[in-house]
Amino acid sequence: MTPRPLDILDQVLNRQPVIISLKGGREIRGILQGYDVHMNLVLDKAEEEVDGATQKLGTLIVRGDNVIYITPSVE
Repeated sequence: MTPRPLDILDQVLNRQPVIISLKGGREIRGILQGYDVHMNLVLDKAEEEVDGATQKLGTLIVRGDNVIYITPSVE
């Protein structure tokens, strides 16, 4: 059976980093701590690369209507 999108998120929950692409061209990487049906996300150890430098953001809540896609990070 083909996995549903939320099943894929369950597989990475609290396990491995994800990359979140946001409206406005921003990308944030962090450990997915939780989410809801509106795609509101909680990220821990979040960071963003700005002008070639990594900016640590800590724990973030990302509003779901700003999310374009979520993908597991390959490190």
